[in-house]
Amino acid sequence: MINYIDAVVVGAGPVGLLTAIELTLGGVQVLVLERLAAPSQGMKAMSLVPLGSEALQRRGMAAAIIRAETDSLARMQAFSTQTGADLRGRAAKFSGHFAGLPIRKLAQLEPPRRAHAVDQQALESMLAERARSLGIEVRRGCDVTEIKPMTEGVSVTWQTPNGADQVHCAYLVGCDGGRSRVRKVAGFEFPGTAPTSTFYQVIAEVDRPECLLPIGWRRTSGGVFSYGPIPGRLFMLDFTGPPANREAAVTHEEIETVLRRVSGQDIRVNSLQSASRWADNTRLANTYRQGRILLAGDAAHVHSPFGGQGLTLGLVDAANLGWKLASVIRGEMPDRLLDTYTAERRPVAEAVLANTLAQVALLRPDPQSGALRDLMTTLMQLDDVSQLIGAMMSGLATRYDLEQEHDEVGRLMGNQSIHHDAAVTPLYDLMQDGKGVLLDASTGGTLSKLVAACTQRVRCVFVDARFSMLIRPDACLAWTGEGNNMNGLEEVLCRWFSAKAK
Repeated sequence: MINYIDAVVVGAGPVGLLTAIELTLGGVQVLVLERLAAPSQGMKAMSLVPLGSEALQRRGMAAAIIRAETDSLARMQAFSTQTGADLRGRAAKFSGHFAGLPIRKLAQLEPPRRAHAVDQQALESMLAERARSLGIEVRRGCDVTEIKPMTEGVSVTWQTPNGADQVHCAYLVGCDGGRSRVRKVAGFEFPGTAPTSTFYQVIAEVDRPECLLPIGWRRTSGGVFSYGPIPGRLFMLDFTGPPANREAAVTHEEIETVLRRVSGQDIRVNSLQSASRWADNTRLANTYRQGRILLAGDAAHVHSPFGGQGLTLGLVDAANLGWKLASVIRGEMPDRLLDTYTAERRPVAEAVLANTLAQVALLRPDPQSGALRDLMTTLMQLDDVSQLIGAMMSGLATRYDLEQEHDEVGRLMGNQSIHHDAAVTPLYDLMQDGKGVLLDASTGGTLSKLVAACTQRVRCVFVDARFSMLIRPDACLAWTGEGNNMNGLEEVLCRWFSAKAK
């Protein structure tokens, strides 16, 4: 039994593991508790949109992402070989979809910021490996049963096959999914819309796969379905109502009945390899923090899965929270810094919930939704509309309100090339240790001297550039100034890195 630990993270999915990694890089001792005895093998997310991928690249997983994507692309090639589907051609023209309507690719961003074809199982595997390399303890088969807020922390009790265990921690982070035990026991409000339909994602062998082609989202009078882009993968949306019993196992008969209805085809399911089912309830916690208990990922927000936004939404929650919580636990910053977590991340989730609700409306099989869909199809042919929706779906439109006029301040920076000391280094290579970065373009290192006097949690790099930039550990641009101009820098350092800066 551990008597005391800095932080307990409940949930060893992608969000929980990244939260633990961020805390550990921040010098915090972490224990991760997971209810499941082994990682889930059910198919969930199939890709990482840019901000989620970038959060992992900043923490040493760039090579693992490329390896996982190579495996995924091989499976996609197998699907193309089997069906004749031109996946490469579609990828060259489109960058995603909105309610099944393809988003056209426009000008290439520099540096390139793209989604990666990495499924959730591969993602969890690379995060688990990174956690092991940092010595993070992950305990599986631990079902949290009691949470007691205390004066100087939180008492957490859980049940294991060998009995009960308990620990006292300074802070508790609930990353335990849409049915979060932490959220429920701690009493967070979780308002939203009730479920009206059912989603399915399966790997199955069907007798007439040609009936499910061409690839892409297909809206019918019975619902919505999509086949591919890997062999046997089916996504279905059934508008007849929410699941009668969400806990019941998904059966072969259920999948075949729904597939025949939504596809309108006389088709049979020969075998079922895996299947998952969920509803379209949409909910958002009123706050992500109650005292020393915090929420991240699906524990704080649930919504329809369109565009694969939920996984990245949670990963960026973790990236935003981890370094802030670590600085509070280290005693370098007051706990009011944690209020910026809700202030920054909740509006982003609110926007995602809104766009997923809109996507469900555009996919409904009624005539009114069809007319609205036709109008949306026309609008998306306009470059400005396509660019707006693409930025929204990719997350690249994210900008935190840091009360500064410069448009780039508050945005999450891509992996741009940094010219320094007669060398060129990718920005993310400078961020692997979880610290902030000052790109110092001043003469004589004036800005670096100020930063070094305030905090040891910012790496100072002298650059050949016009503007200096202070970048938070989550890649958010916190301040920029030209030449030796340091107006506002000390105030920003005080806000994010050192309460003693002023």
